[in-house]
Amino acid sequence: MRKILKYTALALLPIAVAGGVTLYVMSRPDVARFSTAELSGRVPVMASQRTETFPTINVPEATSWPAGQAPRAAEGLAVARFAEGLDHPRNMLVLPNGDVLVAEAQSPPRDTSGVEGKIMGNLMSKGGTGRRPSANRITLLRDADGDGKAEVKTAYLTGLNSPYGMALVGNTLYVANTDALLAFPYVAGETQMSGKSEKIVDLPAKGTNRHWTKSLAAAPNGWLYIGVGADSNIGEKGMGNEVRRASILEVRPEQKYMRTFAAGIRNPVGLGFYPDGGRLWTVVNERDMLGSDLVPDYLTDVTEGDFYGWPWYYWGGVIDPRVEPEGEDRRQYVKRPKYGLGAHTAPLGMTFTQGLDLGDRWANGALVALHGSWNREPVAGYSVIFVKFGANGRPVDALPVTLLDQFLAKDGKTTRGRPADVKVAKDGSALVADDTGGVIWRVTKTG
Repeated sequence: MRKILKYTALALLPIAVAGGVTLYVMSRPDVARFSTAELSGRVPVMASQRTETFPTINVPEATSWPAGQAPRAAEGLAVARFAEGLDHPRNMLVLPNGDVLVAEAQSPPRDTSGVEGKIMGNLMSKGGTGRRPSANRITLLRDADGDGKAEVKTAYLTGLNSPYGMALVGNTLYVANTDALLAFPYVAGETQMSGKSEKIVDLPAKGTNRHWTKSLAAAPNGWLYIGVGADSNIGEKGMGNEVRRASILEVRPEQKYMRTFAAGIRNPVGLGFYPDGGRLWTVVNERDMLGSDLVPDYLTDVTEGDFYGWPWYYWGGVIDPRVEPEGEDRRQYVKRPKYGLGAHTAPLGMTFTQGLDLGDRWANGALVALHGSWNREPVAGYSVIFVKFGANGRPVDALPVTLLDQFLAKDGKTTRGRPADVKVAKDGSALVADDTGGVIWRVTKTG
């Protein structure tokens, strides 16, 4: 199948494959009317809906970082390579002794036999994913001499199945594969896991498993919370395929008990508890093909029983006209997100800045890794941002501040890398996982 071609005014989109022939139609991309800043914050613009019969496709070509180049850090900060040569690093976990675990993973094998599958495979490959099988391992990084670079890089766990979320509770390390939550006996200082795994619960992974990542956060009481994305954009393959998807699941590991904690959340990825026993927060990838200005991805708190509307509603009750009305009207119960992150920015990892030593500007807030858009003209995301919180434990009425950018090249057509996760290291620096660049970046104060 040929590469999808895109022009400023028109795009050639493949719509059928028969007898080895690919048919193309001309499609005019939907161009954004609003900036990412206007679509961000506590009260983002809610643009008019522009349903796309054929999607706006705008995927920068993934390349690699030229020697000596790096993303741009905010004023007063410096960025350097903490580790490199990784195979699609995604989620990270900083251990109490300062070691860093990195899940090297990609999507499990997908069905690319149909037209939709071929298009999706092409987009993933162009964006830097799916070019090779998933490494399916967790790697341990250690900076023993404190020089800001990990001189130890070793396979800590192998033979996994598209691992993503990790959490340490006492002496138990939990790992969320795409299809199951596993527990391992953790021994501090080991560079390779010596114990055997125990399966705690199965996780939803049937169907296309379109949103395969299973993020993970541990509550102070040891209960676990898992973000599970939808198997579709707007339930178009039937809601029977969405059981326990588009949800945050609660797992009580001692009883191996699992239940739905909150629902209607299209793709909750990064999870974290606000410091000092606060509530659970998540960043969410919203739906596609309603235009380049819709729907804003978001950061929000999550409490038991919350319903965020997917697929019938978004942003506190706006109706998606493409979805058949549900049997029971729950519009009045749809919770409104706390903070918009711009449309199609694709937030993945997030962390609160407790322990971060970058200066007062970055205190009391959340860092969010924006992986970048595919369904927007012009593209958005491809950066790490900071959202300031107030004394009430909620985002303040201000726009995000950029911590790290220029993953996207100046021409806007290529990327050198894509932010996938961000964590606070034991020494107070910020670590950023760059999946297509294969690098963990370290952000510190200048000097």
